[in-house]
Amino acid sequence: MINEVFMPALSSTMTEGKIVSWEKAPGDKVEKGETVVIVESDKADMDVESFYEGYLATIIVDAGGVAPVGEAIALIAETEAEIEEAKQKASSVTSAAPVPAAPAAPATPEPAPALATAASNGGSNGRSNGRLIASPRARKLAKELKVDLDAIAGSGPHGRIVAQDIEAAAGVTPTVKTVAPVAPAPAAPVAARSVAPAAPTPAPAAPGQLTPFNTLQNAVVRNMMASLAVPTFHVSYTITVDELERLYKQIKPKGVTMTALLAKAVAVVLQKHSLLNASFNEQGIQYSSSINIAVAVAMDGGGLITPVLQGADQMDIYSLSRTWKDLVARSRSKQLQPEEYSSGTFTLSNLGMFGVDQFDAILPPGQGSILAIGGSKPQVVATQDGLMGVRRQMKVNITCDHRIIYGADAAAFLKDLAELIETNPQSLTL
Repeated sequence: MINEVFMPALSSTMTEGKIVSWEKAPGDKVEKGETVVIVESDKADMDVESFYEGYLATIIVDAGGVAPVGEAIALIAETEAEIEEAKQKASSVTSAAPVPAAPAAPATPEPAPALATAASNGGSNGRSNGRLIASPRARKLAKELKVDLDAIAGSGPHGRIVAQDIEAAAGVTPTVKTVAPVAPAPAAPVAARSVAPAAPTPAPAAPGQLTPFNTLQNAVVRNMMASLAVPTFHVSYTITVDELERLYKQIKPKGVTMTALLAKAVAVVLQKHSLLNASFNEQGIQYSSSINIAVAVAMDGGGLITPVLQGADQMDIYSLSRTWKDLVARSRSKQLQPEEYSSGTFTLSNLGMFGVDQFDAILPPGQGSILAIGGSKPQVVATQDGLMGVRRQMKVNITCDHRIIYGADAAAFLKDLAELIETNPQSLTL
C-alpha cells in the first residue's frame, strides 16, 4: 500500500507551508510516530511525524519548496517492493500538476493527512518550555542507551537532537537507517545548527531589487487585510509613570522586564473589564475564559509575531518575566508552538522603546482590543497642589472593535489602568 504525505495545517491561519528539511531520505525506513520532515508554518518551524510505518519512497517537494496545505509532498510505501511503484506514481502526479511557486488558490486540505505535528501528538518537542527538542527515534535510543538528553548538543535544525547524536554520545557506531537525509553533510550547515537559536540577519536588499515576502510576512499581510473588515475606533490616554519606573528600578535586578510589568498591569485591569478581553462572534460577544496577553515582537529578517503570556493575571511578576524571556528567545528561533502565538485575547504593541511618542495599532483578527504604548518622557505639568512640576508621562492608545466595545468602555479601562500605574504599581508584585 502506498500512502500520500500531505502538507499539514499547523495552525488555523496556515494556507501553505515551506519544507525546512527532510529528516529521512528516499528509501529510509519510517517508523510510525517518527519525525519525517520539518515544516515552516506561518510563524514557527514544526517537527511533523508519520502516521504510517513503511519506507519513504520518494519526495515530491524538496527542502526549500513551498506547498499548499493538503497537497502531497512525499509518498510512503508499506514495503520495499512498492518503492518503485510509488516513484512512478509520484512522477505521474508531478507531470499532471507541476509545482511551480505560483500564488494560485491553495488546494483543499485532505481530510486525513499522513503526517501529524509533534506538538499535537505530544511527541518530539522536548521539555514543556520548548528548549529541548529531540526526535522520537532519539528519545527511544536515549532510553535504551541510558543517555542524558540534557547533556547533548543537537546537530539537527535549531539544535534538534537526532539519533546520531545519541549514538555518538554513547560511543555506538551509527546505523545506516538513522543517517541524516543529506548524504555529504557539509561543515557549514552543521556549524550553523550547533550555534542555533537566532535567525540570521538577511543581507540588505540592493537598490531596485524586488524581495519576495517570506512565510511570516505573508501571514502578517493576510492578517492585516482581514483587519480592514473590522470597524474600529481609537482612544488615547496620558499616564504618569514615575511610580512605575521607580518600582521597575527596584525589581529589574531580579530579572523583571518593563514589558512584563505592563502586561501584568493590563491583565489585572482586564479582570474588571472583561468586555475589553472579549471578541466579536456572529452570534454575539465571545467572552474569554482566561486573560492571555499577546505582545508584538519584530522578527529578524522581517515580519511580526505575538508571543502570548497565557493567564497573565494569575502569574506573579517574576514568573511572568521568566516566561516572557523564554517566549522571546524561542520566537527568534521559530520554535514557538501555535498556541504560544495564536491564543492571545488582548494585545500590547510597545514602540516606546524606539522613542515613539504615540501611534495607532491595527486590531489583530479574532481580538477585541490592542493597546499601543508610547515612550515615557519628562513633562512639565501642573501638580495637585497648584504648582508646576516635572513628571514622566507616556501616552497609550487603544484600538477597539466597535461592534462590541464602545468609547465609554475603552475610556473606563484606560482610566483604571492609569490609576493602577500612577497610584499603586506595588500591587503588581504581590
